[in-house]
Order: sequence, then C-alpha cells, then structure tokens
Amino acid sequence: MQAETAPDDAVVFERHHDVMVVRLNSPATRNALQPAVKQHLESRIPELLTDPSVRCLVITGSGQSFCAGGDINNMGERDAPRVRRRMQATHSWAQRLLTAEKPVIAAVNGSAAGAGFSLALLCDIVLVSDQAYFRAAFPGLGAAPDLGLALTLPRAIGASRAKDILLTNRRVEPDEAQALGIAKRVVAADQLLGEALELAAELAAGPATSLGLTKMLVNGAFGPIEEFFALEAFAQAVAFGSDEFAEGVEAFRAKRKPDFSKRG
Repeated sequence: MQAETAPDDAVVFERHHDVMVVRLNSPATRNALQPAVKQHLESRIPELLTDPSVRCLVITGSGQSFCAGGDINNMGERDAPRVRRRMQATHSWAQRLLTAEKPVIAAVNGSAAGAGFSLALLCDIVLVSDQAYFRAAFPGLGAAPDLGLALTLPRAIGASRAKDILLTNRRVEPDEAQALGIAKRVVAADQLLGEALELAAELAAGPATSLGLTKMLVNGAFGPIEEFFALEAFAQAVAFGSDEFAEGVEAFRAKRKPDFSKRG
C-alpha cells in the first residue's frame, strides 16, 4: 500500500495496486466537508478518474463517521448568486464522480448525514458497516438536499421511499439500508475496508470499457444529470436565503432545537 496525504491531512489517498482509497480524515469534525476537504476532492477526484493506472476508487472515512455532510459552522451565506457559484464548484467533482466510467465504491464506516449521505450515493456500490447509519439531515437545518441526493436516492429506492427519508429526517439503520437497496450489504466494522478492497480488486480486473459503457447506459436511463444539478444549485440558493435556514444554522451553533414555526 502506498499512501499520500493532502497538505493538511484532511484527505488521505491510499494506493492498493490499481485501486485508490480516498479517505476523509477529519474525525474531530466527523469528516465534515470543510472547505479544505472540498478543495482536495475538487482537485484530485477528476485527476484520479482520468488516471489510467487507477481502475477503481473506494471512498471511506476515518474514525466513527463516514461524513457528517457540510461544515455548518462555515455556513450562513445568504447571497443567492454566491451560493450558486459555491454549489457549482462542488458539482464540478460530484458530477464527475457520479458519471465516471470507472467503478466507485463507498465503504460507509460510520454515520453518513446530509451531504455525507449524498456522497455515499454518488458511488456505484455502497457497503455499510454494522455500526453506521444514514440520515438526510437537511430538514433539520432548513436546507434543500444537495450533492445529488434528491437524484440518486429516488433512483436507488423509488420516489415514495425517498420522500419518506428526505422529508422526515429519520435514521436509516444498516439492515434497512440493505433492504431498501441503498446498500449492497452490511459488513462487520472490522471487515468493511477489506471487503471493499476485495470488491474493488474484482472490478479493477474487469473489462474497463464494458463497465464504463454500462454505467453510461444506466445513468442515461433516467434523464440528463446536468439539468438536475442546475436545478439543485437553484434550490439550495433559495433555501440558503430563507429565514428558516438562518434559524437552522443559529440553532445548530447554539446547540438547541430549531424553531421553524414562525419562519417564512
């Protein structure tokens, strides 16, 4: 195994022959998508996806969390054009990850909330630890789903089930995630990465052209992805400009329950 780290160690890239493990490495923030983390993903994900020596990616997290989603402490921007520009920068790597010819595996080692849930479903195959769970989290903050979750979740489990999870903000435990089709299978925590690497090696040894064409055809069966991401950027810009989002961020920072009853 060869490992390289980002300058601030926020993301670790571990090479296992022709498989690259991308490990979010900020356990103190539950691997939240802080600006530094997003910058590393924005710069390295497209590079890895075009590197012919890398035939499969595995995305996972350090510590007890897969990814807690966006860094709420750095949120609060209400200017719609600036929010859209920020979303478009994130979309630059997220959309590439979703539409890449190469197989991508999520090894969900712990909680996957908000954009962390989204990140897992940008991957082609999801393996989940028996100690993990999924939660949309966006309703608790007064935000719209982002990083493609309102696209990928209905595709995975159907619109009705997706709305239940997205609107109620309930936890989805590992067994339910497997039963619904969010995860391929549930794996013991200490075996998760090993199983992910075993599956990745199998895919990496497969016919790259065939696998890439298969992904293209499946993605094309549901309509243009580009149009969805444009709509998502619009929705999140509206949400971030709302009084409800301001209350959600304020409540998070004050560590209290948000009160959306008097917010328009």
